[in-house]
Amino acid sequence: MAAMLVGALLPGAVGVFGTGHQDDAARPAVLPDLGTPLGPGTHEVRLLRTDVRKTLAHDSRAFTQGLEFRGGTLYESTGLSGESSVRAGPPGKPPTVYAELPTPLFGEGITLAGDKLWHITWRDGIAVERDPVSLMERRRVAYQGEGWGLCHQRGAGQDRLVMSDGSDRLVFRDPDTFTATGAVHVRHDGRPVTRLNELECAYDGSLYANVYRTDTIVRIDPRTGAVIAHIDAAGLLTASERRGARELNGIAAVPGTDEFLLTGKLWPRMFQVAFVPR
Repeated sequence: MAAMLVGALLPGAVGVFGTGHQDDAARPAVLPDLGTPLGPGTHEVRLLRTDVRKTLAHDSRAFTQGLEFRGGTLYESTGLSGESSVRAGPPGKPPTVYAELPTPLFGEGITLAGDKLWHITWRDGIAVERDPVSLMERRRVAYQGEGWGLCHQRGAGQDRLVMSDGSDRLVFRDPDTFTATGAVHVRHDGRPVTRLNELECAYDGSLYANVYRTDTIVRIDPRTGAVIAHIDAAGLLTASERRGARELNGIAAVPGTDEFLLTGKLWPRMFQVAFVPR
């Protein structure tokens, strides 16, 4: 998509892969019309864009579902049944550690919580706890509903996981047991923002979410579910690169900076960016 989606999803085929939220292709992402003035009791939503600071290599075969950066290690999860994996290594380099998710499990988001790496699945209802160094599986925990994105929110009195399921709802979970502890619905000007996908819990306490099948990232106040910024991430790939790629679906805060790593499903490159005013 060449520009930020406003109000409805631009048409786009699911592609030859036939999996990966394909049954949602006919339903538009519900994203507010930014040309409409905000009503009483609402707040201004910042309009941002990506400013590329660095370009890195990315495995163009990786069907990216989750991205997490800790220290000098980038963790990435990939999807598709029979091809799902978790990998870890320096950004822009081949992974140094790799673990497959056995068929028929379909991998989705990941996050680090202390000495745990949590790895969720799409419709299998299974969260896998892994060792963050070896990526070895430790145990499996069952949950209800679909799994899309996952991040760990800590600080400011919070220590919880945040999980998306493709709707406007974010579920909070205990980082040790994976038990659901609450939820919040994401709204802009009173209207739901749906198809929340890959998540990133930033160091300042805010939450970022890719909006599935768009080039938009929303910044969310996790206390209220209010959208506080829209980020236009269109134009990162060239037209030729876009033909072989799928959706934007990977966001990871770069430790010690106000920058982020962005990539997507089957993208040949990864971008280190800052979010700046449009």
